[in-house]
Amino acid sequence: MVARAPVPGAALRVEGDPSPRPPRGDLLLLGVAVIAVSTSGPLIRYASAPALAIAMWRNLLVLPPLVLAARGSPRPSRREARLIGLAGLFLAAHFAAWIPSLSYTSVASSVALVATQPVWAAMIARWRGEDVDRQVWAGIAVALLGVVVLSGVDLTVSARALFGDLLALTGGVLAAAYVAVGQEVRRSVDTAVYTSGCYAVAAATLLAACLVTGSDLVGFDRGTWLAIIAIAVGPQLLGHTLVNIVLRSITATAVSVAILFEVVGATLLAAWWFGETPPLAALPAGLLILAGVIVVIRAGRRRPVEGAPLG
Repeated sequence: MVARAPVPGAALRVEGDPSPRPPRGDLLLLGVAVIAVSTSGPLIRYASAPALAIAMWRNLLVLPPLVLAARGSPRPSRREARLIGLAGLFLAAHFAAWIPSLSYTSVASSVALVATQPVWAAMIARWRGEDVDRQVWAGIAVALLGVVVLSGVDLTVSARALFGDLLALTGGVLAAAYVAVGQEVRRSVDTAVYTSGCYAVAAATLLAACLVTGSDLVGFDRGTWLAIIAIAVGPQLLGHTLVNIVLRSITATAVSVAILFEVVGATLLAAWWFGETPPLAALPAGLLILAGVIVVIRAGRRRPVEGAPLG
């Protein structure tokens, strides 16, 4: 539910090839990051709170350490501040679409569809006039075929599941827009400044949405509060903070592909925690989506269109 790279899910910076043998410590940190982001979908499914409230709290709770980290950093210009605000709005919209999807469709389908973010990032890049490699278009075609197959499978399950799929897919598109804006502003703005400003805008936007829709912000049971805190500390802060750290020695391409294992981790956790096993017919669709996204990311190594999925 990354970048990355602002934390989490923002644009991954493009690098030359670092050492071909990353330190074992960084590989271990990357593994921890993948596990952390894999918990996002199941924890959201477990929390008995309105989707907008979960989204608001996960952004608000991580602000204190980020604001402290941003102290002493140069203040952004007016243009940069506007871009940070726009990124925050896209992030809020991403969470407002993706988190509710987990109430309608399976964790596996939701996480797989939101992970199409790099596909939409490539399309946005083309819309902005950038050249897109032919291999990227091939990957997009494969991923979209997977989306069509998965949507057809979920339609046979229920119209409710299909609606959840559409929400998750919308979440992926909005995440790509967030990444595109982040790539622009991160060229000149410190990570802590960017993320603290972006999360503050997202939290304020989601708070306003909660007030307008009458969504409860407090009064949850102990288990729900613990789940919300775990979402903020795990996927929102820990997971993608570690992603930023390992980019010092591991290519953005490798990190992006590794984070796609979030789909596998979230599916296994949902099966264990909720007994939620997706239909067998959904398996080839999920594999198509993953294969297509991997092709897009790897082609983006030549012409960058990368981004880590937001969870």
